[in-house]
Amino acid sequence: MIVSDSTTIIILSNFDRFELLSNIFPKIIIPQAVYEELNAKVKADLPPFIEVKEVGSSKLLDELKLLLDVGESEAIALALELKSPLIIDERKGRKIAINMGLTITGLLGIVYLNVKKSFISKKEAKEFLDSAIADGYRISCLLIDDMFKRV
Repeated sequence: MIVSDSTTIIILSNFDRFELLSNIFPKIIIPQAVYEELNAKVKADLPPFIEVKEVGSSKLLDELKLLLDVGESEAIALALELKSPLIIDERKGRKIAINMGLTITGLLGIVYLNVKKSFISKKEAKEFLDSAIADGYRISCLLIDDMFKRV
């Protein structure tokens, strides 16, 4: 199980590539705010392995909302509550999550795991990442190159 913010799910939905998640994670939990962000951007039916969970009010959540958007805040709070790793791509949110002791991954990590476990080829991974970048996903070419050196 892993908790997710919206960015990776939106990108995978845009390219109809939810299997890149289900290949690696049998269950993904998203907070209600992330579900609402997804509905506002992609209006797609979520696959059954993605479950929505309410996040209760807390001082931590209130503090996170001062620094991050509500989806990221709820995702971090939920990951901490469930003692779960977190899928998050935004730099500021990643930094805060790491500082709070969470194990994180993002779209690039998910692609890496799919290549490493032979669910997709390096060529397919490169084509997918190129398409995601052309669609507005921002990531350093150096990070992508480094990922390909590791697989």
